[in-house]
Amino acid sequence: MTLARLAALHGVATSYAPSADRTVPVPDATVVAVLAALGVDAATPEAVSASLAAAELAAAARLLPPTVVHWHAQDPPSAPPLPPPLVAALPPGTRVRIEAEDGGEADWTAPGTKAAGPKAPWPALPLGVHRATARTPDGRTARTTLVVAPERTPQPPARTHGFLVQLYSLLSARSWGMGDLGDLAEVAGWAGRAVGAGFLQVNPLHAAVPGTPTDPSPYRPSSRRFPDPVHLRIEDIPEYAYVRERKRLDELLKAADALRRSVLDDGELIDRDAVWALKREALEAVHAVPQPPGRRAAYCDYLAHQGQALEDHATWCALAERYGPDWTRWPGGLRDPRSAATARARRELIDRVDFHTRLAWLTDTQLAAAQRAARDAGMAVGLVHDLAVGVHPGGADAWAQQRTFAQGMSVGAPPDAFNARGQDWGLPPWRPDVLAASGYAPYRGLLRNLLRHAGALRIDHVMGLFRLWWVPRGQEPTAGTYVRYDAEAMLAVLVLEAHRAGAVVIGEDLGTVEPGVREALSRRGVLGTSVLWFERDWEGTGRPLPPAAWREACVATATTHDLPSTAARLTGEHVELRHRLGLLTRPLAEEQAEDAAEVGEWLAYLARLGLLPEGARGEEGAVRAVYRFLLRTPARMVGVWLPDAVGDRRPQNLPGTWDQYPNWRLPVAGPDGRPLALEDVVSSPRLHGLMRVFASWPGTAAAGARTRTAPPGARPT
Repeated sequence: MTLARLAALHGVATSYAPSADRTVPVPDATVVAVLAALGVDAATPEAVSASLAAAELAAAARLLPPTVVHWHAQDPPSAPPLPPPLVAALPPGTRVRIEAEDGGEADWTAPGTKAAGPKAPWPALPLGVHRATARTPDGRTARTTLVVAPERTPQPPARTHGFLVQLYSLLSARSWGMGDLGDLAEVAGWAGRAVGAGFLQVNPLHAAVPGTPTDPSPYRPSSRRFPDPVHLRIEDIPEYAYVRERKRLDELLKAADALRRSVLDDGELIDRDAVWALKREALEAVHAVPQPPGRRAAYCDYLAHQGQALEDHATWCALAERYGPDWTRWPGGLRDPRSAATARARRELIDRVDFHTRLAWLTDTQLAAAQRAARDAGMAVGLVHDLAVGVHPGGADAWAQQRTFAQGMSVGAPPDAFNARGQDWGLPPWRPDVLAASGYAPYRGLLRNLLRHAGALRIDHVMGLFRLWWVPRGQEPTAGTYVRYDAEAMLAVLVLEAHRAGAVVIGEDLGTVEPGVREALSRRGVLGTSVLWFERDWEGTGRPLPPAAWREACVATATTHDLPSTAARLTGEHVELRHRLGLLTRPLAEEQAEDAAEVGEWLAYLARLGLLPEGARGEEGAVRAVYRFLLRTPARMVGVWLPDAVGDRRPQNLPGTWDQYPNWRLPVAGPDGRPLALEDVVSSPRLHGLMRVFASWPGTAAAGARTRTAPPGARPT
């Protein structure tokens, strides 16, 4: 019980409930290891007792928690504002000095008895993250972070539809072997103008860990704070036109063309390493071109705005070129970003540091151009960026912010009905105590950078704002436990930064979701994610959920990057693929029968609703029926998985595989598996047939007078 009390005080679970009727105890060794990662000694009974006594004494003496949230009503209040309840409960006469984020100051005194006079009004604080210091009459003091946030995030201006795109998979005639930010701007302009799309959601564009081979997963990056320059469209950089070594650039262009053709014409996989080798050489040449005064001033503004975070990121990149991409294997002094050895190395490598800061800026400018293209095309939302749940333990963020991460721990998921062994994602978690002590500075900086050029932000595994499954290094995922975060503070910072950016927030809330989490997110305006195949009346009949019963506050879609395409689902090809790779846990015939029954049930339901006029024989008509169904739901946003629009059968990622399947390396393809260039995708008869389903939907009409759907080859008038 003593260990359990200590764990509870630090937000560490000693049991978890995978279902309403089952509770699983967490091994004591796991609890001890997790507490150690939080800086709490529980290695012996004596240590547990001492740590518990210290924690309970600190809790009893604490006037205020590390973070206080004040939800600010967005409508003008009819009465003077009230202080946050935790502040209002301070002892009478306590003086509170507030240092506002904008440099202003305010004071408030906790009221005493009724006889002492009227209550002091709470100051009208601006939205932001402020510091507050409380001093009681008996001399006790407390400091806290005061987050003043709007009550809800911005919402989509109207019901809208859009595309879900894996950018690397969408190559154009100008791509250097994988989709780039120039392609993103082009597809955004096309989607907004030609088919009335209101948003374009892309995979995480975070900076990857360099190396050969590079991990192709966009969900295991080196840094979530800065984008990856591999996405740059080289020819769109203004200095490119002034590179003197034109012969070498022409050779690089020819090599890039060959790389592109190998993917689109010869069926080769996307080779991120080969793409980066070509682009890096071209960028070295571009970097040698002097910047004109205006460009130089813009670059300097970016450096000043990003500050230490960018300097750390670029320093890591420069050191990784010399010592390798895993900072834990660097010479001892360089493992600390604030050491004298690192400062010396930064000075020695200043040219390389400048190269990498320049790449971050160039990528940022092209991201801005892509968002402008989306909004200029009439998109109500524009680009939807994706925030991965964590970072690579050897990467830039883990090096620069290592005190914020829990050492020796990895984020994952507990055992469930889909994975009896649990999951270990190999990503170090943030320490909730360090986050709170820093006023959530790392989290705020991350959100601000991601929202710079976004109309919306998707948060992968949004349940991580509430709790995360920590797995001690060397242990199986089944030996993990949940660690709780201050969800109200995490949500307040998220809502605040989304408000400042005018951006919608979408939470990926699939899988095991703690009771109350979806409701808490909905109260703050965070949209959920609803996937057709998972939406059933689980507590009743178990049948498909009627469209009217779907939640409104969500992005409704037919599939995701981790699931089969709709065509593969309808034809059963996804089961055959998993069988060929040895991933099935039951006989093939049994899996096929269950899958066919599920698909048959859905098709029969779609037919009863009158959504399958083409009949059940044609897979293309069934895909359209699925999206007709999604349009009947009240969902605020409906996402079209781009491969669905052209009949692609192949998943972009097959969880549970590594070398067995080419995850994150496939171009978009047609039903026959032949890769399609961006130009082929946007002129696809099949795509335009699907888009006609959306033509009369109010979410399309709201896009504006320019919205139109035309057959391939038709000239807009």
